[in-house]
Amino acid sequence: MASNLDLEEQEQLAELKHFWKQYGNLITWLLILVLGGFAAWNGYQYWQRQKAVQASALYDEIERAVQAGDVARVERALGDMKDRFGSTTYASQAGLLAARGLQEKGKTDAARAALQGVLSQGADEGQRAVAALRLSALLIEGKSYDEALKVLGGSFPAEFSALLADRKGDVLMLQGKRPEAVAEFQRALSALDATDDYRRLVEAKLKSLGVAPPAPAAAAASAAGASK
Repeated sequence: MASNLDLEEQEQLAELKHFWKQYGNLITWLLILVLGGFAAWNGYQYWQRQKAVQASALYDEIERAVQAGDVARVERALGDMKDRFGSTTYASQAGLLAARGLQEKGKTDAARAALQGVLSQGADEGQRAVAALRLSALLIEGKSYDEALKVLGGSFPAEFSALLADRKGDVLMLQGKRPEAVAEFQRALSALDATDDYRRLVEAKLKSLGVAPPAPAAAAASAAGASK
């Protein structure tokens, strides 16, 4: 006669078989999905690391080409970077670096194109803002004032608001739009700390327009009123 222990074991075994018969396929598929997802995640991380290593190597190539003043090499490497890693931070950094090198060699159109690429495809907002400031400077040099204002009119991080407003003021001043230029310079002052050395440059621009720079506390209110 079977003992109580034997019966309990048989009951548990029968219960387990019943459970597995009812839910076994579901559990199997869940395990496959979990393990497959884990493997895919590891594969993605490996691919990302490899991509970063390759982008870094290509960035180093651009840096060496800029230092050597080899324009053809800079353009070729930058093209490779855009084609292969256009959505990465390395691509934006490379665009900014290449633009500087191209500008130093008098390749203004190529420098503009490099900066425009960062502005339109850059992965980082800060890098896009830097590209906008540098591109606007090149456009100002070419007297493309309306285009410069368009470049500066994008959406950028608040940390760049003073520099962007100051640059807009420069463009408007060159266009002879004095009231608008004054408003932008005042807006720039409102975004600058009272101890920021850059304030003196913006204040000098306001003085050149015959406007006394407001005190730090009043600058913000002045700019706010101008924007209404």
